[in-house]
Amino acid sequence: MIRVRRNWVGSIRIALSLLGFPFCLCTSGIRPLNSFSPDQFIARVSKSLSTSGCSLCVLPPSVFTMPCSAPHNKARCPKYPGSETQRFPVPDDKVDWNTDWPQYRPVGYTAPAVLIKPVWADQDIRSFSPRFNALDGNVDRRSHEGDYRVEQGMPLNPRGRTGLTGRGLLGRWGPNHAADPIVTRWKRDSAGQQVSHPVSKLPVLQFVSIKRRDCGEWAIPGGMVDPGELVSLTLQREFSEEALNSLAASPQDRERIHERITQLFNSPGLEVYKGYVDDPRNNDNSWMETVAVNFHDDTGNSVSELPLQAGDDAGQVHWIDLDSVLSLYASHSQFLEVVAKERHAHW
Repeated sequence: MIRVRRNWVGSIRIALSLLGFPFCLCTSGIRPLNSFSPDQFIARVSKSLSTSGCSLCVLPPSVFTMPCSAPHNKARCPKYPGSETQRFPVPDDKVDWNTDWPQYRPVGYTAPAVLIKPVWADQDIRSFSPRFNALDGNVDRRSHEGDYRVEQGMPLNPRGRTGLTGRGLLGRWGPNHAADPIVTRWKRDSAGQQVSHPVSKLPVLQFVSIKRRDCGEWAIPGGMVDPGELVSLTLQREFSEEALNSLAASPQDRERIHERITQLFNSPGLEVYKGYVDDPRNNDNSWMETVAVNFHDDTGNSVSELPLQAGDDAGQVHWIDLDSVLSLYASHSQFLEVVAKERHAHW
């Protein structure tokens, strides 16, 4: 597998704050608090950038990581998803665990769906002794970020405070490992020729996107790594189940799907990202991490020919053009930006 990564500034909120724009950032992205129309907001940002000499694109492509100096944002959204629970507010300068903050009073919350002890979830932490920062039986409690802190038997989010303790919607104490397969193809016209963007003049990539049932946002069709499962198998399984609904297919169709998917996923993939995900489900003691890998159907005669059909976790599934205007779940937009740049496609 080929690993391709790049640095990204990650905290556009800092740049906008320097320009004097009040805003909040939640699961749907950046939202200005002032009543600007999109055109007015963009015009004001552009004017401020031109007069101040600032630029949002300050880092050259290199290694794609979520810098530790950038505070996570979606993991601090005021209202925890799927509940009425409000997080304890955590300002940017208090996110770091090394910052002394005796007034910190995080709210405890674990979702009812987790408390009923499904097979994919840990027990209450008071009833067992997990081996953190290690392979705990067939459950991998190691982080892609390196060793994380454990205090009073509780793992601490490696990116800092979130205003919430417990597990929320997540099953595991500590890191919850996922895999995100980014399946792409070139957009083609009726004659089979690649389509270029009218402005950038670069070819347009399309990727398979699902609309999540839990929050209604568009996302890469990923999922959780099962205990003891290889990430490569998770990538293939999740794409087959979520984007092609392989579980509901007939034996004949399932065999055809398996053949095409295996062909694509056995090709060299681009490892776009591996690490912590700024996810609204994260909390102080439980957080999401992922491995995002791009599998590209260059000729369009592999997965591109299979009919997309949403699985149980997806409301809809479509081929969508890659573009910088996309608003996607969690950190998925950053993953796609890397793919577009590495494929020399429009973004």
